[in-house]
Parts: sequence; structure tokens; C-alpha cells
Amino acid sequence: MNFKISVIIPVFNAQLYIEKAILSALVQKEVAEVIVVNDGSTDNTSKILAKLEKGYSKLKTYKHSNGENRGRASSKNLGITMATSPFIAFLDADDYYLENRFENDVRLFAEDSSIDGVYNAIGAHFYRNASEDEKERLKLTTIQYQIESNELFDKMSPKGDAGYFSGDGLTVKREIFEKVGCFDNRLKVAEDTHMWIKMSLKAKLVAGILDRPLSIRGVHDSNVFHLYSSLLYKRNMALMFNSLLKWGYSNQLKMSVLEYFYKNSYINFKYLGEEEKFKQFGVLDWLEYALKYPKLLRLKYFIYTNPLVTFFRKGLKS
Repeated sequence: MNFKISVIIPVFNAQLYIEKAILSALVQKEVAEVIVVNDGSTDNTSKILAKLEKGYSKLKTYKHSNGENRGRASSKNLGITMATSPFIAFLDADDYYLENRFENDVRLFAEDSSIDGVYNAIGAHFYRNASEDEKERLKLTTIQYQIESNELFDKMSPKGDAGYFSGDGLTVKREIFEKVGCFDNRLKVAEDTHMWIKMSLKAKLVAGILDRPLSIRGVHDSNVFHLYSSLLYKRNMALMFNSLLKWGYSNQLKMSVLEYFYKNSYINFKYLGEEEKFKQFGVLDWLEYALKYPKLLRLKYFIYTNPLVTFFRKGLKS
């Protein structure tokens, strides 16, 4: 089997960590290329990339038109477009791979050609002070037990309680994106969760190594989850589930899945601005869902996301 991997690293202002991330990928014998997408960095990241590119032929760097900052989803999509290997792995710019990151993945893909992806556990390295509770909580990010691929969506987070996997621990066939589509460029955060949910529903993902880390997440004060507000996350969760609903509808997913997406859209619906509500939950979209899946009409949260109902309820309160 031709097991060659393109590792995609989106980077924005990660001058302290990017070299370690790149080198940890380059030393893996299965890696044919490391694709770094510079997402409009304004620190010394560009200089570091230029220096490394001269020394490593497997390193390829790209940027968006005019050097724009377009976000993580767009950067990953660009990386996927430029990748040439049959397998793809992701790595955040402030994280790094451990030795023999892909050794077990190679074996699993060779044993079963129907597998679309393998997920593995990741650990954490703290670049800042942390409480013992935080160290314990982030010690191992993993799916906690073996799950059949057709049960993954129901059992993993956010729907189930079996935990979740990180992109740093995931290896997929390139053609998986033909099944599930690209990362959603509209999401500032939660674009990974959005993608992993789609993969769990449309592709065959299997467990790799779950009890020890194969990659390490860097924890520091500039992590994206420290920089963004909780309100932004809640808004993006509403957008994420609404996007999943539209995707699930177009892919003719079963009613229980669509109901879950709609319920969670509604839970976070209140965090959207009025313009966003009408844009994401248009009248025609709502009617299309109702005609296709009339059982949704039994759900209070479906009725309350009807734009006309929203407008009427707002008028009553004013």
C-alpha cells in the first residue's frame, strides 16, 4: 500500500511553536509533504517558514490571496486542495507529533481497505502554569473505549459521553472529503467538531491507540479557546448545528439525526443576532424541512425557530 501522508498545518502568529510542529511532522517516515498555510501572520512566523523551507524539500508553504487572514477552516481547505498524498493528517501550529505517530495507522489501513479514517489519543504540554485539575483534565483527549464506526456519532461528544478525538490524532484518506465536503468557512470556531460529526455519519472511522498519546497539544495563554468569548462559541454552535442540519437534509440522513441537529440549533438560537436568526433560519428553509419531515412539527423548538413565529413573539415582547 502506498502510505504517503500530507500533513496540513494552518498557522496564524505562532512564532514560538511553529518550528517544533513542522519538525515533528517531517521526521515521520510516512510523511511525504508538510503543507503549512500561513493565515496572514503578522509576527515572525513568515520568516521562520522561509528559513525552514530552504532546508527541507518536503515543506511547502502557502498563503491566501493578498496574504489575508481567512480563518482556520479556509486554511485547512486550502491545504487539502494543495495536498498530493493519498492520506491526510492535521496538526495545529502550536502542537506536535510524537515518535512513530503513524505506525499503527499504517497497519490498520493495510488490514482493512474499507477504513476512511483512524483516530487516536492526544496528550498535553503546558507552556504556562496550570492547576492539577486542569493537568488531569487535559492529560489525555480520547474516545474512552472501542466503538463500532456506525455507532460513533451517537456515542462520541457532543451527543454521547464516550469522549472525543482531536484533529491532531486523526488520519484520513484524501477521498473522505468527497463524501463529507470541506470545512465550513463560515465558522470561526467549532469547524473541527463540525467536520468530525460529518465524518462520523458518512465515513468509516475506527479507533487507533486510545490509551496513550500519539500527539501533544500545546497549552498556553494564546490558545484560541482563551482568546474567544463564550458568547462567540455559543453563536458558532448555533451556526454549526444549523449548517449540519442543512448538510444532513441534503444527504438524506435519518430523522433522529436531523432532530438532534435542529434541537441543538434551537438551544443556541437565542445567542444569534436578529439578522443572523433570519439568515440562518429562513422561511423557505423552514417550510422545506417541515414538508420533508412533518414529524418536526411536533417539536416545540422547531416551531419556535420559524422566522414568522420569531418575529411575532418579538413583537409581543416589545
